[in-house]
Amino acid sequence: MAIVRVREHVNPLSRKYQTPAESPDWEKIYADLTLPLHLDIGCGRGRFLLKMAQLQPEWNFLGLEIREPLVDQSIEFRDQLGLQNLHYLFCNVNNSLPALLAPLKPGTLQQVTIQFPDPWFKRKHQKRRVVQPEVVEELALHLSNGGRVFVQSDIEEVAIEMVDRFAAHPAFHRQDCDWLTDNPMPIPTEREASTLERGEPVYRAVFYKHRD
Repeated sequence: MAIVRVREHVNPLSRKYQTPAESPDWEKIYADLTLPLHLDIGCGRGRFLLKMAQLQPEWNFLGLEIREPLVDQSIEFRDQLGLQNLHYLFCNVNNSLPALLAPLKPGTLQQVTIQFPDPWFKRKHQKRRVVQPEVVEELALHLSNGGRVFVQSDIEEVAIEMVDRFAAHPAFHRQDCDWLTDNPMPIPTEREASTLERGEPVYRAVFYKHRD
């Protein structure tokens, strides 16, 4: 299958992305809705989750991506493999999380990954970054007690901002004060692999939601 070509960056504040996504009927999406859910925010071409879903059939996986052509192709790849524990959705995460997560049974969402999000370097564009306080708040509401959030970036400024926003929320505590030297996920993303091959650093951190 040919690789879909899309714009590298999409402005989530543009008018076309202001309608929140509607939640699907999750019972029709996953073969076993009782499995724990791993949410990957900004899943890109979906290859990370495609491998994770095969490696960990005891989990359900959900990838959210704002570039619709990538979602369509990811679904084709998933269907070719017949994976029933993996789904992808086209949406703007910054306004769609409440509708998508609210119907899930409490405790279902147990792991979240946010990996190499668009950096939006210009100060006037930084409000387009995905890890906004509202996203952190929604994850705090729906992540299971003891659930894990893993963030990483090859841009230190972006990684620091993500860490600061999760650290500022009382529901989360950071696993380690220093950047993690190893990836806690069993599968690297394509961006991570290419960054490390060039000998460049990756800034990683893990947060856990406090248990009640």
